[in-house]
Formats: sequence, structure tokens, C-alpha cells
Amino acid sequence: MALPVGTQFRYWAVAALVFFVLLWFLGDVLMPFLIGGAIAYFLDPVADKLEAWGMKRIWATVTISILAVLIFVAMVLLIVPTLISQAGQLVNTAPEIFSRLKGFAVETFPDIVNEESVIRQSFDQLGATVQERGGELLDAVFSSAMGVINVALLIVIVPVVTFYLLWDWDRMVAAIDDLLPRDHAPVIRELASKIDRTLAGFIRGQGTVCLILGSFYAIALMLIGLQFGLIVGAIAGLLTFIPYVGALVGGALAIGLGMFQFWGEWWLLGGVVVIFVFGQFIEGNVLTPNLVGQSVGLHPVWLIFALSAFGTVFGFVGMLVAVPVAAALGVVARYLIQRYKEGRLYKGLAEGALLPADQDGSDPDPDRRIEG
Repeated sequence: MALPVGTQFRYWAVAALVFFVLLWFLGDVLMPFLIGGAIAYFLDPVADKLEAWGMKRIWATVTISILAVLIFVAMVLLIVPTLISQAGQLVNTAPEIFSRLKGFAVETFPDIVNEESVIRQSFDQLGATVQERGGELLDAVFSSAMGVINVALLIVIVPVVTFYLLWDWDRMVAAIDDLLPRDHAPVIRELASKIDRTLAGFIRGQGTVCLILGSFYAIALMLIGLQFGLIVGAIAGLLTFIPYVGALVGGALAIGLGMFQFWGEWWLLGGVVVIFVFGQFIEGNVLTPNLVGQSVGLHPVWLIFALSAFGTVFGFVGMLVAVPVAAALGVVARYLIQRYKEGRLYKGLAEGALLPADQDGSDPDPDRRIEG
């Protein structure tokens, strides 16, 4: 006999409360395991594919781990220092860029941007503010990041956790499935399958799209000669998870920097525009349809809210769990809405339904039917 609904609700409420309490008090301790779990989840399809090709799970895990370590080391040695350097240079160059922009505005709109204009005063202050606050922001970001993600976390704990989780992923899923309440196991499996499809579409699919587009933008802008091409490509790729925002922000930043660097060389400015137009074409017609699908069921606004809320309450660890929690809540909400629409509360007494007094098998009186 199934437990009463009220008792079931209390059990699930206690489980949710325990999860958030652990996240609050053990955030720093849980972080390497959350990062390792996210990486293992991302790489599990690759391991499954290698298994399908005849490789044992342990050797598939070893192969993936070696390749991942090599890629990580290459990024640390080749890309990260350049990225940090370009970010610092961009902050230091900001006053000159805004000065050029102010001169262009003064020459083009002399009546609007006069000596006492608020716009001109804003230009005078904006560059210096960006240089002053931008350096502080970069220092705070990198120092806090290194405080949270320390050397031991990167070099030892996360790779080890990722290795073992990736190796035992299928066994862990089977063990969790075995612990599900028997009465609710079918529904939980259905919801878990939908959550997995949502996460797979977003984390694996959209994450791969962000990586490919960010790499394309960075390489193409550097080849065309844009001074801060790597940092612009990284920003555009990072924001690609929000439709069109990555291209708009990255394109505006690239064109603005291109006007500052390539003024008069219009073919180079046109090349910057072509790069972002081509990137959007590839994303919309090739990458997103094949890697993400038509819909992942995770609205960008809901995602941004989840990242902001969990990041504010739980810090960096909250941002790590924001996406899976947002996906789970979205799937559960859609399930509850579906059940609500199938229930009596939503449907009420439908048109042509019989009154309770007529539901005894006798022939109903047509005059007593409920009118819509």
C-alpha cells in the first residue's frame, strides 16, 4: 500500500532540505566532487562510444583521461597566459579607446556632444573608470578563482574524482535505480530521463557549441590581426549559451576594437563582420541542430535566474549546481502542470458531462445535462 500523499511530500521535502543544507555548509568540500561529476557526465557518451567499439570501460576511461590531461596542460601553457595578458591590455587600453570614441562623437555630432554635455563628461570619465575598476575586477576574479580552485584541486582531486566517476558511471546509475521507491520508480525514471535529455542538450550540446564557436571566433579574429581577438572570442563563446547574445556582444566588441585598430582599412572591418555572420550561420544551421536539437527545454531567462540565485546564495558551488537543478525543476514543473491539466480541478465538469445523480448507469435526462 502506497504512503499517503502528505507523507510522501514530507519525505521529499526533507530530502530537498538536506541537499540545500549540505550545499550551504559543505560547499567548498563538495566542489571538487561536483566538478568531477560534471566532467564525468560530459565525457560519459565518449566512454560509451568507445565501449561500443569494443574497448573495455577501464581502458576507455584511461584513454579519455590521458587526452583530457594533455588538452588541459596545453590550455594552461598556451592559452590561459595569453588570455590573461590580453584582458589586462584591454583594460589598460580602455582610456585611449574611449578618447578616440569621444573625438569621433565630437566631430560627428558637435551640437549634441558639447563641452558641458553629459555625454561628453561621461566619455571623459568612462575610460579612466574602466582602467581603474577593471584592474581591480581582474585581480579580484583571478585571486578569488585561485582561492577557490587551488592547485591541489586542479592537479589532484578533480582528475581522480573524474576518473573514478567516469569508470563507475553506469554502475552508479544502476545502484541509484535499485534504491528508488518501487511505487514511484517508473515516474522517477521518466522524469530522470527527461532531465538527462535536457542536460545532455544543454551541457553537452550547448557546451560543445560554445567551445567550437569561441575557438572559431578567437582563431579567426587573431588571424585577421585583431589585437584582442582571443579575449573577444572567449567572451563571445562563453555567452553563446544565450541565443544571439554571444554574437551580438562579441560582434559589437570586435567591431568597436576593429574601428579603433583598423580605421580606414575597411576590408579588415568587413572581415570582422563576416566572421560573426558566418559564425551565426554555422551555429544556426549546423552546430545547434546537430549538437543541441530543436529544444532543450531550458529557457535562457530561467537559466540566468538560476545562475544568479544559486550563485548569490551558495557562491561558486551554487553556480555549478544551478544548471542541473534548474533543469530538474523545469522538468518537474512541466510534469506537475501536465498532471494538473489532466485532473478534475482543471477540467471541472466538461461540456456534456452528467450530473452526479445520473452516473448510476440509468439513462440520463438530456434536459439535465450540464451546458457548456
